[in-house]
Amino acid sequence: MIRGAALALAAALTLTACGGGGDDPLKNDGSGGGGGGDVVIGSADFPENLALAEIYAQALEKKGVKVQRKLKIGTREVYYKELERGAITLFPEYNGNLLLHVDKTATAATTADVNAALKQKLPPALEILDSAPAEDKDAVTVTQETAAKYGLKTIEDLKAQAKNLVFGGPSEFKTRQAGLVGLKEKYGLEFKEFKPLDTGGPLTVDALKKGDIQVANLFTTDAAITRNNFVALEDPKNVFPAQNVTPLVAKAKVNDTVRTTLNAISAKLTTQDLLSMNTKMLVDKADPEDVAAEWLKKAGLA
Repeated sequence: MIRGAALALAAALTLTACGGGGDDPLKNDGSGGGGGGDVVIGSADFPENLALAEIYAQALEKKGVKVQRKLKIGTREVYYKELERGAITLFPEYNGNLLLHVDKTATAATTADVNAALKQKLPPALEILDSAPAEDKDAVTVTQETAAKYGLKTIEDLKAQAKNLVFGGPSEFKTRQAGLVGLKEKYGLEFKEFKPLDTGGPLTVDALKKGDIQVANLFTTDAAITRNNFVALEDPKNVFPAQNVTPLVAKAKVNDTVRTTLNAISAKLTTQDLLSMNTKMLVDKADPEDVAAEWLKKAGLA
């Protein structure tokens, strides 16, 4: 899941550093770790993931761990390779889409099944730590007017109308199993057109509001859904698997302090926390680092 203020893949490849040093967030020597080097924390380029990376970073710094931030990296297609080669030590991931990245044929849907599959499919250099109850899932989203017009409650209800509707979302949604590929395979949906926009960000939301698209890929903790009275359609066939916030780490480069600290964060992070953080950042324009500090204090981890 890549979302929020993210640019599309082409823009993501332009890579702008945030809080990390240097112009390229991926420019480091790959020596980060929980032993002798710094812990290098990456993030995708959307507010929620930035806040999660900041939560990890600030909590580790309070434990005396030296941290480098390599934020706003872009899509999973980009940052996963950096974890594999050791340029990044850890990343706030979403377990369902991570599984589909490493195994495009995966069918696991529940948190337990997704994590069990990940432990089998991840390369030996990588591992997941404890998943949080917090979950941020992809959603097929329509306006209240479109839902009422066509009687839409579930994704399956789109089947009779999909050929007349334009779908909008991030460019990578077109080719992902947890995207148009899965929607066609499981629901038989073929849309009139797909418009590549941004990842759950202002372009997609504005296009949906204006009617330039009639269906959008947004996310269940996106404040734009409630603010605009959009309808997130139910997914009874589980095109979109569990999406629990889950730290992905380079196994050899994190120590027990890192593992214990991140697992303590996961134990307390809820879906409501994500919604609250997103509202503060997207509506109240709060900075991710301030939102992270506030959450850590509220959770008793500051």
